Amino acid sequence: MNAPEPHVTSPMPHVMNTYGRLPIALAYGRGAWVWDTKGKRYLDGLGGIAVNTLGHGHPKLVPALQDQVAKMIHSSNYYEVPLQEQLAAKLCELSGLSSAFFCNSGLEANEGAIKIARKFGHDKGIARPEIIVYEKAFHGRSIATLSATGNPKVQAGFGPLVEGFVRVPLNDMAAVREVARTNPNVVAVFLEVIQGEGGINETRADYLKDIRALCDQQGWLLMLDEVQCGLGRTGKWFAHQWAGIRPDVMPLAKGLGSGVPIGAIVVGPKAKDVLGPGNHGTTFGGNPLAMRAGVETLRIMEEDGLLANAAAVGAVLREALETGLAGTKGIVEFRGQGLMIGIELDRPCGVLLGRAAEAGLMISVTADKVVRLLPPLILSADEARQIAAILVPLIKAFLSEAP
Repeated sequence: MNAPEPHVTSPMPHVMNTYGRLPIALAYGRGAWVWDTKGKRYLDGLGGIAVNTLGHGHPKLVPALQDQVAKMIHSSNYYEVPLQEQLAAKLCELSGLSSAFFCNSGLEANEGAIKIARKFGHDKGIARPEIIVYEKAFHGRSIATLSATGNPKVQAGFGPLVEGFVRVPLNDMAAVREVARTNPNVVAVFLEVIQGEGGINETRADYLKDIRALCDQQGWLLMLDEVQCGLGRTGKWFAHQWAGIRPDVMPLAKGLGSGVPIGAIVVGPKAKDVLGPGNHGTTFGGNPLAMRAGVETLRIMEEDGLLANAAAVGAVLREALETGLAGTKGIVEFRGQGLMIGIELDRPCGVLLGRAAEAGLMISVTADKVVRLLPPLILSADEARQIAAILVPLIKAFLSEAP
């Protein structure tokens, strides 16, 4: 295989070196397009990693955020924040769940879910509660969420990890039933409906239904991480809705604020009273600006029919990719749903990140071998075809090189 192409050509000496950045600085965006500081234009197939739901500079979102900035950006949670109630009510309406807690990121939402599960267990008299988690999972980079994550590479160097997690393979119901049979300390199952960082690995609908039934039988919480796959990305508000089930705990973030940092934990009846005053909190979470961003994002998604658009345009994009790459040696599998698409190759393909940027396309490579697409939900069918027209030749050329 060719040596990896360098990502960084101009160091940023005062910024901690934690990212393998491309030598590109973005200046502004409109719709599904962005421009760098040198004036080069890129088609955004990444959406800020599933964050920019409404694309860039949305004409309905921008004035709403300008209005909110002029009114109030932050207020302490010592006081009521009416926009919190408005956004919580909408999320409960869309999910069928009961209440919500607001934070700042997916990591924080997942950390809060872990705390809910542990408190739930302690309230039942379980002194050392444990949570079932999954191989190839990714829930964040705090010590607890890192411990729940199933990626030894990102865990390396940060031990000792937090105890209290039992790991099983995805879609293996026998493995979960064996844990249920042998481990009386389990209190919850925690999984992504579609694993994002793990390579766009889908949890089967029948597995989700069986897990829901087992959690009910065992008295466990079902906690579904919808941070990356939720908020309309698959063509439904939440990816688990394709299976016709409801979780007890649902962490959200990324696309909920269309770029404004936000996280949420939405809970059902079994979990809504687990945390009380003093059990959990946040300084910035639920601030008026983030709440307005969430309220407006959901409103615009409904007004503009973006769930249907994600399903329809996602189908166009996937068909164009599958048709263009049909018969290409080195393609392992296409995965995903709606505008969450992964193309697994038979070899590490990180070099495609830079090559795509050179060709005017922003993508991601995850799990070493998976090209990942998470474009804004406002993407048009024509733009989907343009993504494929750029990406297909790049993948073909890459796979034609000597491994």
